[in-house]
Amino acid sequence: MSFSGANASSGMGVAENSKSTYLELQRKRVFRYVIFKIDEKKKEVVVEKTGGPSESYDDFTASLPEADCRYAVYDFDFVTSENCQKSKIFFIAWSPSISRIRSKMLYATSKAQFRRELDGIHYEIQATDPTEMDLEVIRERAR
Repeated sequence: MSFSGANASSGMGVAENSKSTYLELQRKRVFRYVIFKIDEKKKEVVVEKTGGPSESYDDFTASLPEADCRYAVYDFDFVTSENCQKSKIFFIAWSPSISRIRSKMLYATSKAQFRRELDGIHYEIQATDPTEMDLEVIRERAR
C-alpha cells in the first residue's frame, strides 16, 4: 500500500534543527543517535533527544517511549570480518503496537516525506515492539 497520496495531505514539515542535527550525526559524528517526534501544533518533525558518541544501543532504546511513536536515527559502529571499522546509519520508525491509532497514522503518513530529507541512510527498520529492533537485528542488517 502506498502512502504517497496521504503524504502530501499530512503536510508535516521538517524543522531546520532536525536536518542540521542529523547532519551533525552523519558528518561530524557528534551524536550516536537522534530521536525525532512529530510536533502536531507546529506541524513539523522536531528533535526530541540526542545521544552522545559514548552512549550505547541500550541507552538509545531506553530513550524511546514505550507507548508512543517516534522516528530515530542510530549510527551503528561495527568491525567487519576483515577487521575493518565501519559505520552504518539506521533509520528506525518506532510504532509500538500499544500506541494510539492516531499517532500510528500520523507517523506512517509522514515517514516517507521525512526520510527523504535525510540523505545517507543505509538501512531502515520498522519496529512495533523492541524485539524487531534488537541489537542482533541491527548487526545482521549491517553485515
